[in-house]
Amino acid sequence: MSSNPSDLPRQPQRPVATPCVKVCIVDGPTGLCLGCYRTLQEIGGWSALSDERRAEIMTQLSSRRSRIDPAKLGPV
Repeated sequence: MSSNPSDLPRQPQRPVATPCVKVCIVDGPTGLCLGCYRTLQEIGGWSALSDERRAEIMTQLSSRRSRIDPAKLGPV
């Protein structure tokens, strides 16, 4: 048996899961969902996006929270 990592069987990568938390309320001023911080376009197209694009969006979500009026959000 080879010890070369490239010879090992590849594990299928798991798709990037949706960040949806079932709080589907869109903030008018920002256009972001108050639950997952995605835009309606991102939510609607999530299943068609590449894993790379989904991962890119996921990295942006925490910073998007700061764009929403804190009075509209629950505790962190």
